Amino acid sequence: MEFGVFSVSDITRDPTTGYTPSEAERIDAVVQIARKTEEVGLDVFAIGEHHNPPFFSSSPTTLLAFIAAQTARLTLSTATTLITTNDPVRLAEEYAMLQHLAKGRTDLMLGRGNTAPVYPWFGKDIRIALPLALESYNLLHRLWREDVVDAESRFRAPLQGFTSTPRPLDDIPPFVWHGSIRTPEIAEQAAYYGDGFFANHIFAPSEHSLRLIEFYRQRFEHHGHGSAKQAIVGLGGQAFIAKRSQDAIRQFRPYFDEAPVYGHGPSMEGFMRQTPLAVGSPQEVIDKTLTFRETFGDYQRQLFLIDHAGLPLTTVLEQLDLLGEEVVPVLRRELDAKRDPEVPATAPTHAQLVHARYGDAEPRRPRPHANRGDNVTGGSPYLDTEAAVPADARP
Repeated sequence: MEFGVFSVSDITRDPTTGYTPSEAERIDAVVQIARKTEEVGLDVFAIGEHHNPPFFSSSPTTLLAFIAAQTARLTLSTATTLITTNDPVRLAEEYAMLQHLAKGRTDLMLGRGNTAPVYPWFGKDIRIALPLALESYNLLHRLWREDVVDAESRFRAPLQGFTSTPRPLDDIPPFVWHGSIRTPEIAEQAAYYGDGFFANHIFAPSEHSLRLIEFYRQRFEHHGHGSAKQAIVGLGGQAFIAKRSQDAIRQFRPYFDEAPVYGHGPSMEGFMRQTPLAVGSPQEVIDKTLTFRETFGDYQRQLFLIDHAGLPLTTVLEQLDLLGEEVVPVLRRELDAKRDPEVPATAPTHAQLVHARYGDAEPRRPRPHANRGDNVTGGSPYLDTEAAVPADARP
């Protein structure tokens, strides 16, 4: 089982002090949070993508590449990569580059986002968001697996003899999650390709997420990727932990009450009863998280949101200490002991995907030739590159 944290990258006023951190402070804080995530023994750090205030994470690959240089073991992911407003060609290039820089310690989670004005900012029409998302990923999937792509598209210019560079590390694309809270077409696409499915599982009761997860698992099996049990599922969750339950409730209440996403709405106690939000002692957070398995069955990745709503960095780092020392070790033992042996314990790692394709053989390492012709001249990409160079011009 993989455990980690994710950030939505909000810059929010601390309701207890009135202080709003600067963009620079929040960016630096998230880097510290990622390093701490590895230090306390968690497995994954993920960051969202946003292009509007009050969020700062407009370039997740840049941020994750910087974090990759300061960590050694952590899987670096996105909590949302906008498959609608990003061009799939750029996604193919940027995430392959990140994959190289992180030495394979990366994956990404695709989503449509929840901010309507972003679409026209990037020249897109929100009314076609779903077919745009489906078409864009179909192309991204090909760009990572075919050295030369010809593609006609409804929503972008056609490609002729196009090669995305760099090619994926070891010719193995990053593992992809598809994130959705309401759309069966996205679950179907994840199942069709044998990718992972991530239910954000934050704002609604577990039964809401269960319907899509069950559908994804059924379709995963239908498309021949393994049994429904072997489908790759991830869940989000929110937690605030203190040594004593009363302290957790007292400390988190002002942040909950003023949070942009649910402040001035339901009571914190009501939200805790009706959603996956866990506020309490380490044991109470453990107990709440274990109920997720009771609802969804065995799954592979659990991410916690812990740095939102204006919480100061010192508090977030304390949360990570409690997660790493008192919560996650117990969850690992409990969930591993109950896991069906047929169910994968984690999402596929880069090393596992390389071994599955190549066994003990050396992985393919594409070496594009500058004179191969496809992107520059439109010539055949299948030329014998040595024969194409005149003998008197060869080194």
